[in-house]
Amino acid sequence: MSDELASNCFYASRTTDAAARNAFDNMVCIDGATVTPTAEDDVSPLALEFVTDVMWVLVCAILVFWMQAGFAMLEAGSVRKKNTNNILFKNLMDASIGAICFWLLGYSFAYGTGKYAYQDAGQDNKFIGAGNWALQNFNDDTSYHSWFFQWAFAGAAATIVSGSVAERCRLEGYFVYTILLTTFIYPIVVHWVWSGTGWLSAFYIGDDGKPYLKENGMIDFAGSGVVHMVGGFAGLMGAIAIGPRRELLSDDPEVRASVKGHSDLLCALGVSILWMGWYGFNCGSTLGAGAGLGSYINLASKVAVTTTIAAAMGAITCMLYSRIFLKSYVLTLCLNGVLAGLVSITAPCSVVEPWAAMMIGIIGAIVYILSSAGIKMCGIDDPLDAFPVHGMCGVWGVLSVGIFATRSNIKRAYGFDNDAMTSGNQFRNQLIGVLAIMGWTVVTSGLVFFPLKFAGLLRVSEEEERMGLDASEHGVDKPKEVEMMAAEAKGNSVAAKQGGQAV
Repeated sequence: MSDELASNCFYASRTTDAAARNAFDNMVCIDGATVTPTAEDDVSPLALEFVTDVMWVLVCAILVFWMQAGFAMLEAGSVRKKNTNNILFKNLMDASIGAICFWLLGYSFAYGTGKYAYQDAGQDNKFIGAGNWALQNFNDDTSYHSWFFQWAFAGAAATIVSGSVAERCRLEGYFVYTILLTTFIYPIVVHWVWSGTGWLSAFYIGDDGKPYLKENGMIDFAGSGVVHMVGGFAGLMGAIAIGPRRELLSDDPEVRASVKGHSDLLCALGVSILWMGWYGFNCGSTLGAGAGLGSYINLASKVAVTTTIAAAMGAITCMLYSRIFLKSYVLTLCLNGVLAGLVSITAPCSVVEPWAAMMIGIIGAIVYILSSAGIKMCGIDDPLDAFPVHGMCGVWGVLSVGIFATRSNIKRAYGFDNDAMTSGNQFRNQLIGVLAIMGWTVVTSGLVFFPLKFAGLLRVSEEEERMGLDASEHGVDKPKEVEMMAAEAKGNSVAAKQGGQAV
């Protein structure tokens, strides 16, 4: 048989008998001239790579959005029953308001035209992006996944704040803050660190082919600084402006202890969901899986390992601390230890070795414990320890890059091959980034929270706080224990008044 015949002929079976179906005893030949390949028949490897990358980003974005459920469960378990509806409502509005604000303006301020500094970036500059308003430049349908992924991150940053002002914040004030955070405060930091034109960005490529901040820019792979520092320090400013819950002002230890959350079960469920979602957070920040001939998905695999080790060591460190110093195994402390490890590893997860991830998790837990004790000594009431976990561990996570990253890992994740680690330039860059993010967030958040406070729009009344925000803000029936407390308070008030008249 000739080569030409062999290339156009094949054997087939014409029988419908199941027993003889594999008897390929009929040769069928087709004239090669009648077979015309189409564009659909020729699947480009680049097309498959693009589809794989987009699917990877979408799946990871869904995991990050699933973290909203984790935040909701954690916060619901950490507040008293009379405020459960309120904290869940805030989580819902974070995602909903944040989606519209980030679509209309936030994404544009963050990424603008989406180009690099050496390209024609339009009005984008080192401080802020400008362009692609309401995604009007996405008509080619190839970049929507990017917005979806970044919106999930913006929602996480906004939700962190709700824990710091829980149980006493008016919804109107919270709505104002959520709008400004997702529209302006958070997107500016995103632009600085993750865009192609931001002054801190490792992705900034100038005409000389180098980042603006020599030598590698600031490295924050998945957002210890961008997401968690912004949320944590904004929460700190909110907690300072709104003041502590009224029970914490009492001299009675039993009254102060009454602010404890009502469900450790919900807290544990929430942290479990957050840990799961964090793999979308960190691994998904490769922004691809099929690209680089497998190098992207291999990097994501390593990120999964470092993320796991840091989270586990955060929990173990807090477990040992609670047993040695508190004489018992405190579940809620260990749950926050998990989060401390996760926040700490979020920036360096792609540029450190597993042993370094273990050290980062241990130190992250210690940073959490010390900063939690510190804000309590200062009289700052942060019901979920959002600032210690996200703010201070975010600081540590960013700085840890300059301590534990290696040259080979930076080259693998970012493509830079230089002596920035040994010269100290990388730590300098990380420190500059920390100070910039801290300063920006504290100032802008303060300019939001304190005017709201002075306008009477930030905190509910003492009576509403005593009653519970579920009843005062949402019309939910009072729990029986709240009715008993109200009756007792009313009885004490009447007795005091009668006693005063008798005198």
